[in-house]
Amino acid sequence: MMRRMADAWQVRIDRAAELAGRAEAGRDMLQTYGRLLMLQRDVDRTLRAHDGAITGRVASDLAILRPSAIATLAALEASGNNPVLDESERYRSEGDAGIEAMLLDGWHAVEPAFFARLVLQPYAERLASLNRSPARNLRLAGAACPFCGGPPQLSILRADSTADGGGRLLQCAMCATTWQFRRVLCPACSEEDERRLGYFRTPEFDHLRVDACESCRCYLKTVDLTRTGLAVPAVDEVAGAPLDLWAGGQGYRKIALNLIGL
Repeated sequence: MMRRMADAWQVRIDRAAELAGRAEAGRDMLQTYGRLLMLQRDVDRTLRAHDGAITGRVASDLAILRPSAIATLAALEASGNNPVLDESERYRSEGDAGIEAMLLDGWHAVEPAFFARLVLQPYAERLASLNRSPARNLRLAGAACPFCGGPPQLSILRADSTADGGGRLLQCAMCATTWQFRRVLCPACSEEDERRLGYFRTPEFDHLRVDACESCRCYLKTVDLTRTGLAVPAVDEVAGAPLDLWAGGQGYRKIALNLIGL
């Protein structure tokens, strides 16, 4: 089991800016994602000041999480994003109780709401860095993160063919922990018949592919580090949004949506 480096937030921010500088159609999306990563970096910095007090039980950590959630909400409101404003007005009207309910519900959800995930991802990653076991009540039918129990966000291919799974890793949608996983196996339904498992590429995203299962009609995207070692999986996965649109058009369902909602 592998966990993120301490400077991962800045690495992601820099990669999002780099890809946005190259992109045309996806520039606005990547710039928006970069701003969200900055907010998550700020949450992470606040949490680091409370490393000794964080328990991994959200109900016990609300006093630590609440100020970050309120600050993040204010920053989103200042951005003028209309869907976010609608969501923030509801939280504001309910006061601290609304913020706390959102965090508690999101922590125990397989697919947390956008704002809950925005705040809880840095929290989960901080717990992983501290190796402090989280208390989450999730029940997944498919592959689950060995640290927090969440579903995989993406798959990663490495050149290490001696590792179990032939160099394939899954990365958690919540805490970003990575773990070894067999190449010829569906993470959603455990289908292992290679005739039912396919992958699809496009020259536009040479190091990305869609891994899809014909049995359960689920998919996730794979970041192939053997094709480019410069990729930052979580960011490059978002940059490959056209692949998500294609997969959805083919009737496949993504195992876990990313922060952008694709």
